[in-house]
This record gives sequence, structure tokens and C-alpha cells, in this order.
Amino acid sequence: MSEIPFRSLATAPTSLRLSENFDIRSIEQVLGGTDVVQALHRHDHYFLLVLTTGEGVHECDFRSHALTPHTIYAMRPGQVHRLDLKAGSTGYILQFKADFLATSEQGARLVLRRAGHLEAYRTDAERYGELLMLLDRIARAFASQQEGHLHIVRAYLGAFLADLVLQEQAPAPVSGAKGYTQERLEELLELIEAHVHQVKEVSAYAERMHLSTYQLNAIAKAGTGRTCSELITDQIILEAKRYLLATTDQVTQVADRLGYEDPSYFIRFFKKHTGHTPEGFRQQSR
Repeated sequence: MSEIPFRSLATAPTSLRLSENFDIRSIEQVLGGTDVVQALHRHDHYFLLVLTTGEGVHECDFRSHALTPHTIYAMRPGQVHRLDLKAGSTGYILQFKADFLATSEQGARLVLRRAGHLEAYRTDAERYGELLMLLDRIARAFASQQEGHLHIVRAYLGAFLADLVLQEQAPAPVSGAKGYTQERLEELLELIEAHVHQVKEVSAYAERMHLSTYQLNAIAKAGTGRTCSELITDQIILEAKRYLLATTDQVTQVADRLGYEDPSYFIRFFKKHTGHTPEGFRQQSR
């Protein structure tokens, strides 16, 4: 079986790597005066493209975004993406592992989780300028390599992500009940994304979260309008599409990766929810 091409901070060239958990580079530095055209791949870390000027296309889990100035594009670990970025573009690319932040703290985990789901956030020039100021400070601190510089980078990165999330959220205050529902929903989505290859039963996720299946479905419905079972199905189909389009695996191998012992059942399942057989989807999408 072939793997989806995988990129890690730890495998970057030593001459370019200042940390195995964090990196920030100007887009100009990454481009080097030429266009960047990438094939589909995935990361083991968070990826943020912060575009000041320029053009191109960012495709994340088969959703395509035309790049526009004053926009932040975010990607979580495990998502499949590709980037076409034109020479002359400016801004920053940030990449960092989840554990670079103090993710043992509930607040930090929540901010990171919400920032990772933004995918594409466009802001006005004034607000973008405020965010860019934080990125400039991060870049200077990281490049200095002075004693304690990563603590400074971590503090500014936390502030940047928190500011980004606060700007994106609706101005209406969130009640305690709604806040709890949102936090548990995000926890559920994170669990499904991490474990859907092996765990497909609603009851198993309810048990992990110390909830009844009724409570879990109520949270899913309130936050997304979909049942927990439908969210599990959505993730299975997404992961299947990732393997179909980013690898040369046979359909039987994709089924096996997703925990299906019977490939014919997987084919029927995929067609029921997409209208295409797996191979038909692959041919149509390429």
C-alpha cells in the first residue's frame, strides 16, 4: 500500500531547521522568486498561510480556495492539501506541532482546536495589520535564537491564535450552556478524526466522553444539525477520498485502511453516500 505523501518539521533540511516543533518563514523566502506548485500531501503539524499580497489556490480536503490578500488559511494535522502560490506573493507561513503550545491547559487546547477549523478567514486591512504585527514579533524572536526565545515565540503565537479566533467568532456573547456544547462538539470531532479508522460506533465515542448516546447526539445536532452517526460517516468518506486521490492504492487497500474487512461492503457504503463507486470517484476527480 502506498502512503499519502507526508511532510514533517523534523524532516526539513538541517540548514533550514531551527526547531523540530515550530517554524515561521516569510512567503518570499519560501518562494525564492518562483511559483510554488505542490502535489497533494499531509502534515503531522498545524499549517497556517498568512497572505498579505499575492494570488494562487489552496486546496484543503478537496475544498478549493482562491487565495486573496489579508486572508489566513489554516490546516490541521492529518488534513490533505496542496498549495499553488504565485511568485511575488508576500506574508508568512507558520508550521508548528500541537505540543509546541501548552496544550495541557484547557484554554490553549480550545484556542488551538478552533483556530485549526477556520480553514480560510479573511479580515479587513486594519485587523490584518494587528495580526501581522504579532507575526513580525514572532519572526524576529524566532530568528534571534537567543536564550529563552522559544518561550517568547510561544507567548506571541498563543496571542496570535487567540486574537484570530476572537476576531472570527460572532460578537454575541456565548452562554454557559452553548459554550459547553461547543467545547464537547469540538472534542467529539477531534476524537472522530483521530479514531474513525478503528472506531465507528456512536456508543464507543459516548463512552470515551462519559456521556450517554442521547447526550452525544444532542450535542452533535445542536452544533452541526447532524447526528453523531452522520458525523462519523462524513469522516469515513473524507478519509476514503483522501486515499483515493492522494495515493495509488487499490480500492480493496483503501477499504482495509478504513477498517472494512469486506471491500464490497465498503464500495456499497461509499456509493450510497457519494453517488459514485470509489473507483468512479477517483477517475472523475483526476
